[in-house]
Amino acid sequence: MKYTEAVDYILNIPRFTKKNDALHTKLFLEHLGSPQAGMKVIHVAGTNGKGSVCAYLDGMLRSEDRRTGLFTSPHLVKINERIAVDGHPVSDEEFCTAFDAALSAVKEMEREGLAHPTFFEFLLGMALYAFRRAGIEYAVLETGIGGRLDATSAVEPPLVCVITSIGYDHMQYLGDTLEEIASEKAGIIRPGVPVFYTQSSQESDRVIEKTAEKNKSFCKKIGKDAYEILGIQDKHIAFSCSSDYYGNTTWKLNNTGIYQPGNAMLAMEVMRYLFAEKAHPQRWREVLADLKWEGRMEEVMPGVYVDGAHNISAVEGFVQSIPKDETENIILFSAVKDKEYEKMAACLCSGLTAGLYIVTQIGGSRGTEAKLLGDIFRKYTDQPVIAAESAAEALKYAFVHRRGRRIYCVGSLYLTGMIKGWIQEVRQMLDYEEELKKFKPSLEVEEIEDAVYQEDLSDMTDLLKQVMDQKK
Repeated sequence: MKYTEAVDYILNIPRFTKKNDALHTKLFLEHLGSPQAGMKVIHVAGTNGKGSVCAYLDGMLRSEDRRTGLFTSPHLVKINERIAVDGHPVSDEEFCTAFDAALSAVKEMEREGLAHPTFFEFLLGMALYAFRRAGIEYAVLETGIGGRLDATSAVEPPLVCVITSIGYDHMQYLGDTLEEIASEKAGIIRPGVPVFYTQSSQESDRVIEKTAEKNKSFCKKIGKDAYEILGIQDKHIAFSCSSDYYGNTTWKLNNTGIYQPGNAMLAMEVMRYLFAEKAHPQRWREVLADLKWEGRMEEVMPGVYVDGAHNISAVEGFVQSIPKDETENIILFSAVKDKEYEKMAACLCSGLTAGLYIVTQIGGSRGTEAKLLGDIFRKYTDQPVIAAESAAEALKYAFVHRRGRRIYCVGSLYLTGMIKGWIQEVRQMLDYEEELKKFKPSLEVEEIEDAVYQEDLSDMTDLLKQVMDQKK
């Protein structure tokens, strides 16, 4: 099947299937030939920080000369992002090979009267199949929602279980209290399998500790005293570690999120357990200083940042990451309907001194109406609030009224993905700067940028075609 056809099939899976149990996922993997057999699986759950911890683990494992497979969600721009081998998303060709294998397994199952795998199950099967073909040693698997009933929990037994910070999100599925949410996340813990987790709250910590004790699993909490943040400089956040194991060394992350040192520390402690005296922390240090995890306090253009914070605890972390001396920023916000967007709005208004708030509705039926978001923001701030009907209009307005200010886009991973997609198109155009100058010597990058800002970004493809025609 062609790549576009494969992607279209996968995106339409939610229309004709429903949630399946772990036994169903195991049967799906068996029909795929049990591709996970023999892999060293690191299973990661949590409310916030899962993707970052997975990325840090993947990078440090590769620094130890291990071949890795990384399964994460959601994707931001291209679905291949969910399945990475040795640090790179699989190619379209590899994606199609894995898709064909998964589809063949599904057809076998349907002939036996078994239900079609869910969207997430299908992609998990594809990922494990791609990992097996690539000959990876370590598979880092991020849960989707929860943990206890997540499809990734069918891949047993894991080598290590990792639980990141616990907060309020997906309460309609996981429960209304931190204890209930933590119980779902702790559902990934398996008998005798070591557990590493981030200190969050007394309620959630207690649940994880008790679940580990019940399963007779070694359990280590990475507390807030395990590291000290030293400051932010040159778009890096620096921190030191409390343990003598890491020496008197300053560690840096290629990110300014105040929450990232805790994520890195959690991943480092897992690595320390896996490799002990055979580890090379200096290599880890180099990897972490260079590694970028997209969509988390990421600078996508000079002075333009995207952060996938989409629940109240993540937004609080975002607010804490903004320098206090920045008082005229532009905040571009959107959220889906099932999120606590009023609490997020209140936090963004009370925790920041922004000069302009722009709210918008992301595409699809899940997006919250821009007018509603605008009314909510005006309850919590006297600063200007602009409601734009589309994300393209919102970003265009931010560019036109920028006047040297930083732009922070937050509230939804969907918004992050849309903006990153547009920025990639802008960058593709700017990549042709030198060649364009051969045809128009007076054309400068600033002129190209101005043209982009003044265009309707929904027509970005047409703009790019014009540039490509000039190149020809």
